[in-house]
Amino acid sequence: MPDLLRCSAPARANLIGNPSDQYGGCTLACSIPLRARVELRAAERFSLESAGERAELRGAADLTPRGDALDLGRATLAHLGLEGSAAAIRYGSEIPRQSGIGGSTALLVALLRALLAWRGEEIAPAELAERAREVERRDLGVACGYVDPYLAVFGGLRFVDFRGKTPDGRFPDEPLATVESLEAPLPFVIADTGVRHSSDAVHRPLQARWRAGEPAVVLGYERVAELGRAGREALLAGDWPELGECMNENHAIQRGLGGSGEANEALIQAARRAGAPGAKLAGAGQGGTIVALWPEPDREPLERALRSAGAAVFHRLEPCEGVRLDEEADPTQEGSLS
Repeated sequence: MPDLLRCSAPARANLIGNPSDQYGGCTLACSIPLRARVELRAAERFSLESAGERAELRGAADLTPRGDALDLGRATLAHLGLEGSAAAIRYGSEIPRQSGIGGSTALLVALLRALLAWRGEEIAPAELAERAREVERRDLGVACGYVDPYLAVFGGLRFVDFRGKTPDGRFPDEPLATVESLEAPLPFVIADTGVRHSSDAVHRPLQARWRAGEPAVVLGYERVAELGRAGREALLAGDWPELGECMNENHAIQRGLGGSGEANEALIQAARRAGAPGAKLAGAGQGGTIVALWPEPDREPLERALRSAGAAVFHRLEPCEGVRLDEEADPTQEGSLS
């Protein structure tokens, strides 16, 4: 048992196929080199610390959600229990909160992986993704998909097939996703609207409509899955007009179902006017991020147009490492926890 253990996991952007990951579809996504970070130190009892808040945990009653920055830690420990060697748990993130690039899920994946390692437990990558999704869905009560935990675990540029999955799937009673690693150019710009949002508020009503069998939702997400597969082929072939058409249709379906938002539409329309072959939501919508296809070597015309339309921040795609455990961390280096 180490005296100190650190773990981190990356953000992500969905390029095409989302949100069909919740409905047995597929998603092409890539990591972003911003990471959520967790640190565990040996202690007499469990404690949580994040964003200037701290709580000691003496029993199951202390794991009840309080609506603060420590709820992710409480939910992870509620899933695992307070047995075993105690730890002082600190966590924070470089990923902007509620910005539509999977920040909360990345932090949850890092927490779960770190705590399992602290207990000496190994876990397969896909099972880690599934368990993290179940903690988010069941213990935190969030209507969520599957692509965020899979990208936080695997990192990189991935095409993930979620065939056989539904919004109500429960690990281990559903198939694991199939994860394919890709190597391809990444001519995309990721822009943050600056509008913080709740992915639960977008996904929850759409999941209810899908369960009710509403044709527009059921058939719409079947088509989005087809577009995800076609988009993969177009990316690998470098067929930017085809990829752009797939992205635009993907977005039109989600917009038509009410999943976009005014700030998202402003950036998407600005990207298209600037000459982007395709643009769509990179996250849930109603704020957060958009992704624009830009095969030109000079990104400045697109970024200028997006800034004029309200873009707050640009993110860089990078097929970086997924969840990473460091049992031999230097205790004099505190890392970037906040």
